[in-house]
Amino acid sequence: MTAATPRTTVGIIGAGPAGLLLARLLHRAGVDCVVLEHRDRDYVERRQRAGTLEQTTVDALRDCGAGERLDREGLFLDGIELRFGGRAHSIDFASLAGGRGVAVYPQTKVVQDLVGLQLADGPPLLFEARVHRVTGTDADRPVIHYTYQGEERTVRCDYVAACDGSMGVGRQTVLDHGGRLFGRGYPYSWFGVLADVAPSCDTLLYAHSPSGFALHSMRSPTVSRLYLQVPNGTRAEDLADEQIWDALYARFEVDGDWKLRRGPITAKSVIPMRSEVVEPMRSGRLFLAGDAAHVMPPTGAKGLNLAVADVLVLSRALIDLLRHGRPALLDAYSDSSLRRAWQAEHFSWFMTRTMHLAPDQSPFDTRLQLAALDQLVSSPLATAEFAHSYVGQRLEGDHV
Repeated sequence: MTAATPRTTVGIIGAGPAGLLLARLLHRAGVDCVVLEHRDRDYVERRQRAGTLEQTTVDALRDCGAGERLDREGLFLDGIELRFGGRAHSIDFASLAGGRGVAVYPQTKVVQDLVGLQLADGPPLLFEARVHRVTGTDADRPVIHYTYQGEERTVRCDYVAACDGSMGVGRQTVLDHGGRLFGRGYPYSWFGVLADVAPSCDTLLYAHSPSGFALHSMRSPTVSRLYLQVPNGTRAEDLADEQIWDALYARFEVDGDWKLRRGPITAKSVIPMRSEVVEPMRSGRLFLAGDAAHVMPPTGAKGLNLAVADVLVLSRALIDLLRHGRPALLDAYSDSSLRRAWQAEHFSWFMTRTMHLAPDQSPFDTRLQLAALDQLVSSPLATAEFAHSYVGQRLEGDHV
């Protein structure tokens, strides 16, 4: 696409993991497209988000040529650990979920890998291209209106994929055409830190404690990623390093000699929590994917993985229509994606509600949480269901 020939088959708004992966999949299938991203490249490649990848996400990145660094640097986990009531409980994905597990690999690296492929041999990727609106979504040729290099431009598309997040024009276009937003907030946030210290264990730790939730994760063999439940309104500068380490230690503490390693904290951030789903995930020839369609708390590690599932289904549907003239998969995209989205929302809501302490929580509520967690680790059926939910659903066409 050039300014002289502003026409493409699929216009993609947003260069996050969803938009970049969709462009890669379409390009490899011979479908022309363009990606418009309103931020600059440096911002996009440094944007901190999720770091836990389901097997389907790992397979998709490998299949599109973005798996080399992931296989070299990713940390592959066969399970997680739940801590509550002063005890640790391991959940073994390898035996419970058919050998499927998760990988820890930062979203920043996922994006960098996909941007590199896109710029090397993919369709056009325009940074600092601010999309203002999409018109004609119910017509044969919807039009994306955007500003690039100080000029107002348009690109006429056969289809538009809006992968531009919860505040983007894609979601707003669907809402303006009769879509509905379902959502709720939560009365707490996550205080996240990056620390230059080797992880204190080789898995993810989810902790329910009398003083709130904590999560131990990692970014590499020498960098730890940790989260602490804090009240809404907390600022990154409100907690000193020693306060953070002391709070984490208290929440992770269990019977035995396990110790939390401490080190220099290099970054702090506060992450508000909310759940949102837009129905339907389309308006005519415009289709939503990723955060444009659904947002959920990070407790269940579903956001990035659900975005990947969206674009895998959407790319197959578009390719089936454009190559073979079969519209059935594209017609079913919104309904099938919403079923999957609501299941992921439920799992994330369950994890959030069960692991966190609400500000007005009663001792009765806490006992119910502990009973739910005890059922989860003591019932083989409940444990297996949890493991399958955590590692993610298989999509048609997944590797077996």
